[in-house]
Amino acid sequence: MDGAAGRRGPGPGPPATMPAAAPGAAELRQVLVLPRAEWDRIRDSVGRADREAAQALAERRERRALHERSRALTEHWPNTVAGLAQKNLEARKLREEREEEEKKQLDLEEAQFQAAMRREAIEAAKIYQYYQTDRVKGLHQALLLTEVLREREAQIEFKKKKTDINKKREEEMEHEREKAILKEQEKAHECHMKRQALCRDQLEQIKEHKHQAELAKLEAKREAKGIQRLTRLYELDVLREKEKKEKEKLEHKRTHLEYIADQHVLKAVKEQKEEEENDKIRAHFKAKQTLAKLRREKEAEMNRLMQERQDNIINCLAAQMKQTFQEEDERVARAVAEKEAAWEEELKEKEEKHTAELKSIAEYRATVMKVKKEKEQEERLEAKKKLQELTEADRIYLEMEKEKKQRQHNENIKTKEFQIQQMAERRAKREQEKQKELDYDAQREIIAIYKEQEFQEYAKQVIESESKIAQNLYPLLKAAKERTARGHGPIYRERGRIRPSYQTKDVSGTQLPSCSSNTAQEIKALPDNDPIQTTKARPGFT
Repeated sequence: MDGAAGRRGPGPGPPATMPAAAPGAAELRQVLVLPRAEWDRIRDSVGRADREAAQALAERRERRALHERSRALTEHWPNTVAGLAQKNLEARKLREEREEEEKKQLDLEEAQFQAAMRREAIEAAKIYQYYQTDRVKGLHQALLLTEVLREREAQIEFKKKKTDINKKREEEMEHEREKAILKEQEKAHECHMKRQALCRDQLEQIKEHKHQAELAKLEAKREAKGIQRLTRLYELDVLREKEKKEKEKLEHKRTHLEYIADQHVLKAVKEQKEEEENDKIRAHFKAKQTLAKLRREKEAEMNRLMQERQDNIINCLAAQMKQTFQEEDERVARAVAEKEAAWEEELKEKEEKHTAELKSIAEYRATVMKVKKEKEQEERLEAKKKLQELTEADRIYLEMEKEKKQRQHNENIKTKEFQIQQMAERRAKREQEKQKELDYDAQREIIAIYKEQEFQEYAKQVIESESKIAQNLYPLLKAAKERTARGHGPIYRERGRIRPSYQTKDVSGTQLPSCSSNTAQEIKALPDNDPIQTTKARPGFT
């Protein structure tokens, strides 16, 4: 079958085609003829994978085309899930845009509100800051003083009216007081009568109390007699009890003496028994001593025998030790002789070595002296060379110092020119700063004039409003008057009419007083040939 499969062509028909050359009988017998069904089955099994792949691809293309047609049809339908989702998304987008617009409107309103609040806060802060200035504080203090004066005048008027009212009230109170005095007198008479009746009752009670006290005294006397009788009975009972205790003591003493006598008898009997026991113990002790004596004799015999044995052993050992010591002495003598010979040999070697060392030392000394002489000669040459180098170095150093001085001189000239330039720059800078200060003082003066005008307008409004309800406006008029600062120094009109304060140069910092005199100007106006100039020379002034 494999040969037939290898020989069949790609055509769909059965394998009826034969080769061009006529085969022989053997080749015809090798040809296999297949049925149609079997041929179809083989062909299907060979091309099934390709056909299934092509069929699957066609089905996918058909499904994709069908899906596209369906999506194109249902894309604009409002009642589908995708349409509802799209509609919800569009509604959500519109809602979010509307909410964003509302939020922007709210943010704008909030920003406008915050700006208005900031403007109000700034205005309030400006007003508060304006009220905290010294001039406005002084005006408010004057306003407060005006109100206090107005209140004081009202209080004076009220006091005058109150005096008249108090006079009428005092007359009424005097009339009421007289009525009260009469009423009090009547009450006092009634109280006096009640007090007399009470005194009579108290006298009767005192008499009754005295009678009761006498009865109580009699009863106390009777009780005292009864107590004395009971005390005597108690003392008799105590005596009887004491006598009874004495009798008991005597009885106890007699019984104790009898007990002691019995104890003596018992003690004698006990001593007798102890003596008998001691006799037995002594007999037993003597027997033990006899046995111990026999034991000691036996031990002495044993020790004697052992001592004899030890003596024999010691004698043998002594003989052996003596022989050993003799051998040791011989070895020591030989070792000493050998050591002495070695020492003599070493001594001889040392003498030879010492002689060689002395010879080498002499040779070394001669060599050293020769080297030293050569070295001294070299040192003299080196010193001469070094002196020449030092002379050359001094010459170079002097030239360098000369150049250094010249450089220093040039640098000093440059420094002087730089300092002159700096002085000119500082002078120009001071002039600029002075001009800036003058400009600043002019601005301050303009601001002070503007503030003064503003203050005068405010003070005018306050005075006009207060003049409608108050009579004494002097504090307000005084506070509203144009004035300078509260210092004690001179007034600088070109600097905003300021008046500085001067303090003492110590820890207190107290402001100096505003007293002034012409003494200094008078002293300055004195001529130069004044005697005060001559007195300066006496203390040593120059």
